[in-house]
Amino acid sequence: MTYILVTNDDGVQAPGIFALATALRELGEVEVIAPSNNQSASGHKKTLFQDIRFEETTLRDGSAAIAVGGSPADCIAVAALGLKKWPPRIVVSGINRGANMGQDVTYSGTVTAALESTIQGVPAVAVSLANMAANEPEDYETAAKVAVDVVRKVIEKSLPPFTILNLNIPNGRGVKGLRLTRQGVRIYRDEIEVNDGFVRIVGPEPSGMVEEEGTDLWAVHNGYASLTPISLDLTAHHFIANIGAWDIQLSSTIPLRRDETPEVIDETTIMQAEVEHNGAQQENAGNQVNKRHRRGDEFK
Repeated sequence: MTYILVTNDDGVQAPGIFALATALRELGEVEVIAPSNNQSASGHKKTLFQDIRFEETTLRDGSAAIAVGGSPADCIAVAALGLKKWPPRIVVSGINRGANMGQDVTYSGTVTAALESTIQGVPAVAVSLANMAANEPEDYETAAKVAVDVVRKVIEKSLPPFTILNLNIPNGRGVKGLRLTRQGVRIYRDEIEVNDGFVRIVGPEPSGMVEEEGTDLWAVHNGYASLTPISLDLTAHHFIANIGAWDIQLSSTIPLRRDETPEVIDETTIMQAEVEHNGAQQENAGNQVNKRHRRGDEFK
């Protein structure tokens, strides 16, 4: 039976994760490991060399789950290291209360939990609903159905190493369809409050965007579910040649041996380093997958 691991960043008792786990059971065995409390906008925080509390708990239907006193990325990391049966066929993170589009993905615990999964060699999908007022499992029913359709296809086809899918569903019970998209550009309206030595970041939900067809923001704004592939490789590939043309040289204040000359960073050097780095990433991903599968044999 297909084994699916579910997590989120809204907390183990959030309605979105319950709706998601319930819906995914039609695809196989579902287990849940999630933060014990809300970890929204926690980014890819990973707790090292500190105790992380965890406990067994139950969801609202009585099904078992593990609550972790850490970030969403922590949940996946400790699962992969032995706290849960590993590897699953896929990790699904969500359903988040509120969309994760544009620059949101860098803040989102929902998305970074999926990224942690692909680091650990397992494909992942992050799922978010564009409704900050979704407080009941019923509010997530449509989003959960869309998620099942996408996850089913990922189980069938898999994903490349270090690549996840970011799925955002518009609010409401009607979805016009699914659009393959790229990340758009959010316009944030953050403010700060300062009081007696404390500062707090506040402000309304991001309400602005750059209106551009083909982006995740455009799709959801127009009633479509948005599916965006996201790579862990953050290299600005389109800008490498530009930097090479800068002809950057090491500072003359750096001591050199008499037989040495300052190193020049040229385009050829950068491109060669990129090829070697990508090759190492692919090899590392394969090794991680093999290692996780060997570890998974212990649970069979």
